[in-house]
Amino acid sequence: MVGNPSSNSSGSAVIEKQVQGVRKTSPRYKVLLHNDPVNTMDYVVKTLRQVVPQLSEQDAMAIMLETHETGIGLVIVCDIEPAEFYSESLKSKGLTSTIELES
Repeated sequence: MVGNPSSNSSGSAVIEKQVQGVRKTSPRYKVLLHNDPVNTMDYVVKTLRQVVPQLSEQDAMAIMLETHETGIGLVIVCDIEPAEFYSESLKSKGLTSTIELES
């Protein structure tokens, strides 16, 4: 009886550690916003907040200003699926966006 619970416990612990290790090493992607001469600053801020709801007004403004001043701005860093979703959503609203692997 003592042998079974300890082997089950250690088996579970090994599985949990492997899962955690996979999560820590999964690649992260940067969602980038590119400057364009078409969209207004207000529209960009509004769209960023619609597409990435966790962004505050100040975060969205900072991203818009970084994009305006440098030509490219970092929107968010996340896993591939949400990164693709955010980038495609920004594109569907007329903004230029790409994703790249975080280095």
